[in-house]
Amino acid sequence: MMFRLTTVTAALALSGSLAFAQAPLQLQPKPATAAAAIGKSAAPPQIPTIDAGTAVQKANGWFNANGIMSADFTQIGPDGRKTEGRLSVQRPGRLRFEYAAPATIEIIADGTSVAVRDRKLATQDVYFIGQTPLKFLLKEQIDIARDTKILNVMNEPSGVSILIEDKATLGGTSRIKLTFDPQSFALKQWNVIDPQGYQTAVSIFNLDLKRKPDPDLFKINYERFN
Repeated sequence: MMFRLTTVTAALALSGSLAFAQAPLQLQPKPATAAAAIGKSAAPPQIPTIDAGTAVQKANGWFNANGIMSADFTQIGPDGRKTEGRLSVQRPGRLRFEYAAPATIEIIADGTSVAVRDRKLATQDVYFIGQTPLKFLLKEQIDIARDTKILNVMNEPSGVSILIEDKATLGGTSRIKLTFDPQSFALKQWNVIDPQGYQTAVSIFNLDLKRKPDPDLFKINYERFN
């Protein structure tokens, strides 16, 4: 059951670095310092910077402009285990994570509920969408600052990251780090620390923002496992 709760926490938290920074939170990036070497000095690569308000505005704009999404994903779980699969999203409210073999898990949101299926064990656990982290990312209109608590905005080599806190998730408070491409501001990855302290990272690639997913992907069979 812990694996299922951690999995749904990570997956519905619509994952750079694979870990949250342990340093104190700061809204502004640290200034670059010159690197010294024997006989010469070299400046470190410059990271494009963006202020916190603009970053949040761009993130909201990207999400709200892209109500449908399909992508491949790679997930690194709390135990270091790597899994892969396919992600489909159609806002408002619809999402599917289909994990590739040997994993046997499917996570489906149909607009009201979220089902975590285990094909091998023939089990299904159902939750309300409101119990899951980042359920606000399945809303018709997304406003990160309104719907969550923003803890930090970071300019990193991997992209622009927004660290947020969601206190209304299953089991308590979750922290989620969203990382965006610094040029297009497309979502690249997210990291989740769930209420139990377990950390999961998800990276997405081969992003398709034009093709509408098959509606059948988001259907939960409530009778199948009764």
